[in-house]
Amino acid sequence: MVQAAGQPQRKNIPIIPIAPDGALAEVGLYARSRKIYPRTISGRFNRWRWALVFATQLFFYGMPWVQWGGRQALLFDLAGRRFYIYGLVLYPQDLIYLSGLLVLSALSLFLFTAVAGRLWCGYACPQTVYSEIFLWVERHIEGERSARMRLDGASFSAEKLVKKWLKHLVWLGIALWTGFSFVGYFTPIRELGLAFLQTRMGGWEVFWVIFYSLATYGNAGFLREQVCKYMCPYARFQGAMFDHDTLVVSYDAARGEPRGPLVKGQAASTGKPLVGDCIDCTLCVQVCPTGIDIRRGQQYECIGCGLCADACDQVMARISRPRGLVRYATENALAHGWNRAHMLRRVLRPRVLIYGAVLLALSIGLLASLVVRMPLKVDVVRDRAALARIVAGGQLENIYRLQFMNATERDQVLRVQVHGLPGLRVASEDLFEVGPAQARWVAVRLQLPAEQATPGSHPVYFDVGDADGSLHVSEKAIFLVPR
Repeated sequence: MVQAAGQPQRKNIPIIPIAPDGALAEVGLYARSRKIYPRTISGRFNRWRWALVFATQLFFYGMPWVQWGGRQALLFDLAGRRFYIYGLVLYPQDLIYLSGLLVLSALSLFLFTAVAGRLWCGYACPQTVYSEIFLWVERHIEGERSARMRLDGASFSAEKLVKKWLKHLVWLGIALWTGFSFVGYFTPIRELGLAFLQTRMGGWEVFWVIFYSLATYGNAGFLREQVCKYMCPYARFQGAMFDHDTLVVSYDAARGEPRGPLVKGQAASTGKPLVGDCIDCTLCVQVCPTGIDIRRGQQYECIGCGLCADACDQVMARISRPRGLVRYATENALAHGWNRAHMLRRVLRPRVLIYGAVLLALSIGLLASLVVRMPLKVDVVRDRAALARIVAGGQLENIYRLQFMNATERDQVLRVQVHGLPGLRVASEDLFEVGPAQARWVAVRLQLPAEQATPGSHPVYFDVGDADGSLHVSEKAIFLVPR
């Protein structure tokens, strides 16, 4: 509405709807979620997405079945407090490696996001992967986009019932296999499968199989883009990791506007087309998994999958226009008209180089620590029932409990020695056998001639090693001499 000259300025006053009978009308605070029917599209970005679907699921479903030295190659045995990663055996004391892995994952996320936006979301996120698998099933049972829309809008019929039930049965089958495979990383999957066939699965295994199956079924079958738009925190804080030189899926408005249908021979008096390259076919919207229009600019719902670029490139090829109206580009490149080489040079900016250098340094440090890691751990605990006592022969004795943790896959015979005080010796058995990837508690008695001891607490050291010297650990303890 245009404000007439001389009239007072109106304020923006909210309009309250009034029902015909004069009562206040009911206003809904939440809009009903609109179901999205993504259209099938082919192209290089879609091929990349499916390549990662195959790669991630081949790893996820197949890895629990891989054997290594007579056991499962990748197993997180929470009950036994051991993680088996091929030939590596980790104990709770190795939590530092898990912390390092989480730090590396976070830095990788920062690096990839700073370089090219939400690559993780668009190509490898489990929500994206399983939504794509479930959509593939839906397309093969119910048909393409228009057929699915007609089926959902049609009244009840036998065909609709059969297709819907078949789709959900296949979905449930995939979800159950996913839940079973997930639990197979924590319980040996061959034992889990045998227990399932014999109907004697443990309570927690049953719970987590059902829980993870229902989560997969609900998130990939029903929630889909709503998880990305409303539930995933990454979609909310990703903006803090973007800048004007981040590669994101973008619409070249300078080239595409004004939009309009393609009319051959239509040109202005200057010889330039009256409309831009965008013919407003809306294919970029139809293929989008989250249902957004990339032509409206950057939106937090965009997962950076590039399907809109695939769709637009196909349209541009059909109308003999250059590809790349929708493409991965930076805000600065679009604003200044930079070519691809100039844009990529700006992508490698100090922020990205710092992320990359820190990530590389931490990766090298983590790998080096794993290489030089001693596969033997020893814990020393004093026996609190008898702090110190005089035994036969005038010997002062302290008792300790030692825990040996063998992080190798073979039997180890360990010898216990001690030093730190003159005349101190091991008075109990000093040779102990520990099985492969096993932990064992033993009691060790240390004795010292009473006349040589001065009152107080004295530091002593337990030296534990194998016969050939490849394993050696030294742990500090305290030897008490009463007054």
